[in-house]
Amino acid sequence: MKKVIYLLSVVCMMAAAFTIQGCSDSDSSGGASRLSVTAMDTVAVSQLDFGATKGTKMIGINTDGNWDAVVSDTSWIKLSARAGYGYQYETRMSWLNVSVVANTSEARTGTLTITSGGLSKVVTINQMGRNLNDNFISATEFLEEAPLGYNLGNTLESNHDITSASVQSWFNPQTPIDWETCWGQPQTTQEIIDAIASKGFKVIRVPVTWFPHMDANDNIDAAWMARVKEVVNMVIKSGCYCIINVHHDASEYDASRGDGAHWLLADLSNYDTISKRFKKLWQQIAEAFQDYDDKLLFEAVNEILDEKGNWGNPDNADAYTAINKLEQDFVDVVRATGGNNTYRNLVVNPYSAGHTQAKLNGFNAPSDVVAGHILASVHSYDPYNFCNDNGQWNVEAFDSSCETEIDEMFSMVDKRFRQELGIPYFYGEFGALDDKKLMAERVKYATYMAKKFKAYGTIGLWWMGLIERKSLEWYEVQIVDALMEGIK
Repeated sequence: MKKVIYLLSVVCMMAAAFTIQGCSDSDSSGGASRLSVTAMDTVAVSQLDFGATKGTKMIGINTDGNWDAVVSDTSWIKLSARAGYGYQYETRMSWLNVSVVANTSEARTGTLTITSGGLSKVVTINQMGRNLNDNFISATEFLEEAPLGYNLGNTLESNHDITSASVQSWFNPQTPIDWETCWGQPQTTQEIIDAIASKGFKVIRVPVTWFPHMDANDNIDAAWMARVKEVVNMVIKSGCYCIINVHHDASEYDASRGDGAHWLLADLSNYDTISKRFKKLWQQIAEAFQDYDDKLLFEAVNEILDEKGNWGNPDNADAYTAINKLEQDFVDVVRATGGNNTYRNLVVNPYSAGHTQAKLNGFNAPSDVVAGHILASVHSYDPYNFCNDNGQWNVEAFDSSCETEIDEMFSMVDKRFRQELGIPYFYGEFGALDDKKLMAERVKYATYMAKKFKAYGTIGLWWMGLIERKSLEWYEVQIVDALMEGIK
């Protein structure tokens, strides 16, 4: 008996590496008095539904006896473990990852059977087939086809409130180009976009701020929409994927710049008002781009903050509820416009696009009428004191402590999105932006980040820089080369 228990302990420890949590505090090897299967939110599970792409869902097994797991077809249904211990305490459970491989043919159904003593539970596994009318790549396939990206920053996202006297004293825009160039970047041209694409970047994120171009009834100015379309068309013509979003409509309030028109907040107390405006905005965007193919992705919002402008964890957890509701609004509105928006890949973010444990835990993926077309995104300028100029706290060298911090971040982000929520994700912004740091150290950072993207099956989009857009000179080509080499 001791030898059997030892072997079971070894099996249990191996299973822990695949997210089965802990070994039993019970020595029960006989019958079980209870058995239930639940989701992460403790809701009972009788079936798991997957899209046509590969995917993973986590379930909890609550039993006080040893348990076994068997699937009807191991060719496409995979388990992180096939056996485990139960717990005497009813509040504790084992965790099991259920995965499916991509389905390129008709829809299919299988079963997962959990047995413990004389008890058993059957979970139906449903996977969609490849819809012949769905010519869009999935969210996972997008990450495979676009391994590295670039942000066209400081361009269409300028966000001055021209009703403010302080802004009117120096800024009097007459055309969309005035807005596009007011932060020092040149007017976007096909040559600029082609130069970025020719270096190997496969996706270009085009941040867009909308509120300065909306009337009192929240109707978007036709000239502004036309200019956004022109830039999107340039990106798609270059062969790149394009992401457009709602950028500095959600931002930190800055009275000194006259940015008081920011309205998109993670504020549950004003959700109804904010939601109405947010839905109207996205309906207009979705309708304008309804006929664009899968080269175009929509991102709900950039870095949404609460009404206090907290960049750290919000003081009130209601902020998480607010952004989850707003991002569900985004998905619902876009899908309702039909056409190609039915299958368009959509991007959603946690609070502030951040990746603290609290922000990740507060994020819930929106439900969708189609499967496999939602991605999550976070932003990473980590380690912060290396990637940014932070005065006396500056870290000048990219060393092993920097690598450790990045390792911990990737592990935490992957656990929440891929393992627990079962959705693909990417890093919508990253970069070592402090150009006063030695180039050799920034190259080390770029190399390390690119290798981590590849290892985790995700991608990153560098935040602007690297190229002088006016002259098309790549003045930080060492970083570009390091990124491209790292993802090979």
